[in-house]
Amino acid sequence: MTTPSKTWIADLPKDRLIAEFSVWSADLVHLADDLARVDPHVDVLHIDVADGHFAPAMLFFPDLVAGVRKVSARPIHVHLMVADSILLSQIEQFADAGSDLISLHVENESVAAEALDLLDRRGVAAGMVLKVDTPVERVEKYASRLRFVTLLGTAIGVKGQGLDEKAGARLQKAKQIIAGCGAAHRIVLAADGGIREHTVPLLRQSGAETVVLGSLAFNAPSLDERMAWVRAL
Repeated sequence: MTTPSKTWIADLPKDRLIAEFSVWSADLVHLADDLARVDPHVDVLHIDVADGHFAPAMLFFPDLVAGVRKVSARPIHVHLMVADSILLSQIEQFADAGSDLISLHVENESVAAEALDLLDRRGVAAGMVLKVDTPVERVEKYASRLRFVTLLGTAIGVKGQGLDEKAGARLQKAKQIIAGCGAAHRIVLAADGGIREHTVPLLRQSGAETVVLGSLAFNAPSLDERMAWVRAL
C-alpha cells in the first residue's frame, strides 16, 4: 500500500474543511470494508488511543494502526490519551506501526518537550490536543513545533456528548496563537468532539480547518450527500 507523501500536511485542502474520519466510529468487525467504503471522501484517518487512566476509555493499539496502514494510503493521525509515564513508549510503538502524525496532550506537560523531540527523531509529524477545560494559552510555548492543534469540545474519551459552549471562542484563540507563533510550516487547527450537523458550521466559522467526523459520516444515510454538505461549509 502506498504511503502518504512527505508533504501531505501542506497538501491538505485549504479551500474547504479537511475530512478527518474517526476509526472509532467505523464498523470495527468489518473494518477494512468500511474504510474502503469511505475512502473516496477521506483526507485523514483519525485513530484514538486511550489507556483507561488518562481517559476513561480503552482504545486502540499499535497492531490496529499497522493493519490500517496495510489497507489504506490515507494519512494516519493517532491521538494519544495516555499517562505521562507511558507516553514515550507509546510514541515509539505507534511510530513503528506506521503513524504519519501523532498528537499528545498539552496536559502531558512533564514529558511533552521530550515527546516532541522523539517525534522529530522518528520523522513523525507532531500534534497537540487540549482538553475542553484546559486554557488554550498552554499550547502557545509548543505551537511552532506542531503540525496539528486539536481542541476537544467535549469531555475526553466519551462519545455522544454535546458541544461545550466555549468551543467557538477557544478555536478563535487557538487560531490567533497559531498565526503568531512564527512557524514557517502549516499548522492545521482541528476540532474534535460534539461534531453534529448543527455544530459543524459554528466550528468552521470559528476557524476549524478540520473536524473529526465520527457517526456524522460513518452513519450518514447518504455519505455522498453528507460530505458534499461538509465540503460546502
